[in-house]
Amino acid sequence: MLRLTDLKLPLDHDEAALPAAIVARLGIDAAELAGFAIAKRSYDARKRGAIVLIYAVDVETTREADILQRLQMDEEAADGKIAPTPDTTYKPVAQPLQAGTPVRVPLSVASEEARGVATVVEKTVQVSPHPAALRPLVIGMGPCGLFAGLILAQMGLRPIILERGKNVRERTVDTFGLWRKKILNPESNVQFGEGGAGTFSDGKLYSQISDKRHYGRKVLTEFVKAGAPEEILYVSKPHIGTFRLVSMVENMRADIEALGGEIRFSHRVDDLLVETDATGARKVRGVVLADGGQIRADHVVMALGHSARDTFFMLHERGVFLEAKPFSIGFRIEHPQSLIDRARFGPQAGHPILGAADYKLVHHCRNGRSVYSFCMCPGGTVVAAASEPGRVVTNGMSQYSRNERNANAAIVVGIAPEDYAEFDPSGSPLAGIALQRHWEEQAFRQGGEDYSAPGQLVGDFLRKRASREFGAVLPSYTPGVTLGDLSSALPRYAVDAIREALPAFDRQIKGFAMDDAILTGVETRTSSPVRMTRGADGQSLNTRGLFPAGEGAGYAGGILSAGVDGIKAAEAVAMQMIAEGTARAVPF
Repeated sequence: MLRLTDLKLPLDHDEAALPAAIVARLGIDAAELAGFAIAKRSYDARKRGAIVLIYAVDVETTREADILQRLQMDEEAADGKIAPTPDTTYKPVAQPLQAGTPVRVPLSVASEEARGVATVVEKTVQVSPHPAALRPLVIGMGPCGLFAGLILAQMGLRPIILERGKNVRERTVDTFGLWRKKILNPESNVQFGEGGAGTFSDGKLYSQISDKRHYGRKVLTEFVKAGAPEEILYVSKPHIGTFRLVSMVENMRADIEALGGEIRFSHRVDDLLVETDATGARKVRGVVLADGGQIRADHVVMALGHSARDTFFMLHERGVFLEAKPFSIGFRIEHPQSLIDRARFGPQAGHPILGAADYKLVHHCRNGRSVYSFCMCPGGTVVAAASEPGRVVTNGMSQYSRNERNANAAIVVGIAPEDYAEFDPSGSPLAGIALQRHWEEQAFRQGGEDYSAPGQLVGDFLRKRASREFGAVLPSYTPGVTLGDLSSALPRYAVDAIREALPAFDRQIKGFAMDDAILTGVETRTSSPVRMTRGADGQSLNTRGLFPAGEGAGYAGGILSAGVDGIKAAEAVAMQMIAEGTARAVPF
């Protein structure tokens, strides 16, 4: 099979245009095209009114050998746009096995004893745990914990997943309780519960991580198996939306349980059991739950979300190595989605293939700060994302259809550990949490102390005057928005940077700084404020058996990257168990 890239066609091309372009690129007759499948579809919107679709396709042809030979003879013939289809099989470790070597690594291999080699296949290796081995624990069931649990279950290691929140259906009821009735459940909300924070988001499945060919494909494939639309396998910016994510998470939970895994909801981990030997080496021995019960384990995946603040403090008290890391803070901004569509797509706005337009903006300010758009949600809503009483946090969400009236995005300013000292001068690695809490409490007070959020019209924000009434853009945030002055809702350097950035963004997207656009505060949970530093083997630098992973540990940013990190954490656990002799890989 051959992979053809950079096939460009008009936005409204007919059905026959793509096979015709394939035949022309390969220089073959139409009868010699046995079949093709779209591997990727994106678009080039740089010329408004003349948007083109860009395809990569996998092609079957009776002339494949001839074409490959021709390419070898003339390397410039295809201009680098025809090549054998890349292998996207999930195979994290692809080292060859010598004849007679036992299969003792958790990779996707099948032994061919007659030839004395191993062949990679699309199947996860089965691992046989020692009868006396303790089951691995996964703490948290966001995208990272979900995939860590799934892979461990597929390898036969029967994980136990502990989630402090409720299952996704019950969690949805509690989340709506905050949005509609102003009642916050600190253990079941946008941040905590089955599916993690990504469940109440746009469901974006694109990432800038380097290894997406194998691990990322595994995540997308499992999502399709669980009910996601197949288009996520080939569109350039795949997304799912909240409602579809709910049923997908339930289907993946069922798969884990069918494979011997166990999931326990409303099980918050309040302490970590750690043993220290005579040399000072530390080793995990289990966890203590909120009800005082203990679960013994020698291998614990810490797949926390970025808002598990109490757990971060517990880990710090137990001596687990943590360090402060940069993150960003800012506001949510809302515009009419139609404005963004026209600015990005011109007269082709509204085309069904293009859907609702998104954007990605950045501005480097005179005060040395960078301001950028984050988690842009086309045709979506701004949501209440608080997880602690007396604090207000915003986030963005879209459904798969992306057909709500407003577009929203976070407009945030990068901050670093040196900015945290004002709120915690101790130098603690948890100082970023103190900064977050300060501004979330300020937002709670400015909003009216009922989980309404403070807001301001962009025109008033730029003119440094309080807003008194809404204009053409009505905010989507519930419980509600209290208009006023956001100049004291963030540090002065952040407010100044955003004031400088908005007119700059208006030069890229006409109307971005429109007077009636709405800013809603505050966005403080862009990423984790800490990193649980780990080594090359995936384990904590100073606590063996502890495997930090995902967003809360500081190693992911979004659903796809968190899922990939969960897969890698599961592999690291299996590798460690095999190295210890508490499990072995079984050829199939």
